[in-house]
Amino acid sequence: MKIILGDIMDLSLGNVFPRDLAHDWKLSPPPFYIIGNLPFNISTPLIIKWLKDCSKHTGPFVYGRTRLSLTFQKEVALRMIARPGSRNRCRLSVVCQYLCHVNHLFTIPGRAFFPKPDVDVGVVKFTPRILPLINQPYDLVKKVVTHIFLHRQKYCLYGLKLLFPKERLDLVNEIITSTRINPERRSFQLENEEFAAICDVYSHICEENEDLRDYNFVEDKKRKLRLRINETAVENESESLL
Repeated sequence: MKIILGDIMDLSLGNVFPRDLAHDWKLSPPPFYIIGNLPFNISTPLIIKWLKDCSKHTGPFVYGRTRLSLTFQKEVALRMIARPGSRNRCRLSVVCQYLCHVNHLFTIPGRAFFPKPDVDVGVVKFTPRILPLINQPYDLVKKVVTHIFLHRQKYCLYGLKLLFPKERLDLVNEIITSTRINPERRSFQLENEEFAAICDVYSHICEENEDLRDYNFVEDKKRKLRLRINETAVENESESLL
C-alpha cells in the first residue's frame, strides 16, 4: 500500500502506477481501476479534470483507457447517464458520454454513511472509448456544448447564435444547413451524433475565420458592459463640469 498525502485536484496520476502496466489505447484497458468515494464539493470539478485528461491521453490515461468507479450525488450521477430527451440531460451528459461509456452501477442510500448526507449517492463507472464520439479538441467541444445548453429549454438555435458575434450570425445558418439539424429542437433533445456534427462544422468555420476561435459570448458581454459603464461615467463627469 502506498499512501499519498495531498490534494487530488492537484495530484498528477501520470506517475503513480508502474509503466509496465500500461496498455495500448486501442487494446483492452490496463489492469487497474481508479476508485473514489469523492467529497461532493469536488466530485464534478474532478471528473471534468479527468475527462479533459482522457481526451488528451494524459494524467491517469497515459497508461491507456484507465477505468474509474466514483461516487457522486445521485442527481449528478443521473445527469451523467441521461439520454437525449431526458429531463436530466445537460452539458455534463454530453461531455461524459462523448469520451466514455458511462454506467450508473447502483445507488447507496444516504443512511449508509456517517454522518448521514441529505442525499443518496450514485456509483458511476467510466470506461474511456477507443474513439470519442466527437473528434474535436476538448476545449472546442466544451465551448460548443456549454453555449448550446445556456438556453436548455429554448430552441438550440438560441445557443448556436451565442457562438458568434451579432455581425456574423449568418454562420449560424451555415451550421444548420451543413448539419441538417432542426433549429427548433431543444438542447436536451439533441443526440450525441448531432453535437458531433455541430462541433465539426464549427471547427471548420473557425479554421476559415481564426478571429472567431477565441470569441466568447460571456466575455464579450462583460466587455460591452464595462464600456457602457465607462461611457456613462465619462458623460456624468462631463455634465458635472458644465
